[in-house]
Amino acid sequence: MKKEISILEIKGIKIGQSENQAAGTGCTVFLSETGMRAGLDVRGGGPASRESELLNPLAAAQVIHAIVLAGGSAYGLGAADGVMKYLEEKGIGFEVGPSLKVPLVCQSDLFDLTVGDPYIRPDKAMGYDACLRAEENGTGNYRDGNFGAGCGATVGKFAGMDYCMKSGIGSYAVQIGELQVGAVVAVNALGDIYDWKTGKKIAGLLAEDRKTFRSTEELMYASTEIVENKFTGNTTIGVIITNGKFEKASLCKIAGMAHDGYARSIRPVHTTADGDSIYAVSVGDVEADQDLTGVLAAEVMSEAITRAVMSAEGAYGYPGVRDLP
Repeated sequence: MKKEISILEIKGIKIGQSENQAAGTGCTVFLSETGMRAGLDVRGGGPASRESELLNPLAAAQVIHAIVLAGGSAYGLGAADGVMKYLEEKGIGFEVGPSLKVPLVCQSDLFDLTVGDPYIRPDKAMGYDACLRAEENGTGNYRDGNFGAGCGATVGKFAGMDYCMKSGIGSYAVQIGELQVGAVVAVNALGDIYDWKTGKKIAGLLAEDRKTFRSTEELMYASTEIVENKFTGNTTIGVIITNGKFEKASLCKIAGMAHDGYARSIRPVHTTADGDSIYAVSVGDVEADQDLTGVLAAEVMSEAITRAVMSAEGAYGYPGVRDLP
């Protein structure tokens, strides 16, 4: 029997969020003090990332200690420096000498520079603060909505920022027997967002009245003219978390299957103007089928996308779902 659980019920990982609401940016940090097995699948054409090659199955590292999702585009990659500092202070990392450990931290960023203050981005101090927040109450301070990496997230930007909507970060998790699979995703897509269960559009490109929808795909179909620069602010980044026992190669496959969740919920998706990326991490030892876990990963990712846009509040002049008639 499949049942819904909180993302915080999956043990072995802590999630902390820090944001600058005035500037419209933030970061979400996933910490594993003992190390987590991890894989990565990048489908978008414009990713901003750090240490992603660690997750190649051919790379030597078998575990990593943190994942950072953040805003700020490539400027925001400095948030990982604060995570490194925090882990070093706690003596967590890959041992390279008698008294020296190097924390292994991967990061992916979304583009939110056009939302708030483009000169304030996630940095070392914000990354460190997110780690401190991850220690709150033993599980961290994670919340869906305009928090962490979702602080400056928007969707439906093909016609420019004047017609987009506010999005955020969302989560969803399920359990079957002992197996737990969950997703956390910051939704910052060029395209529109659809309810994966009904096919109904729930957020995205607004009509000129800014109260009703129009279709990004239909607008794209209207002309075959080459659009040279679509980088008005995109990229959806997420993490699949499971207590299933998997190694890197399997986790890369599970991350790839989770992209089906993106495809069900975001149209268009995986464009050259998006850096769409999904991490998959194993933080337990429950024996589980890889394909079952991948199917669940796609489902929880789709539902997390829905919750990201439904929980977002209108901000920075961009309406949220609840602001529409």
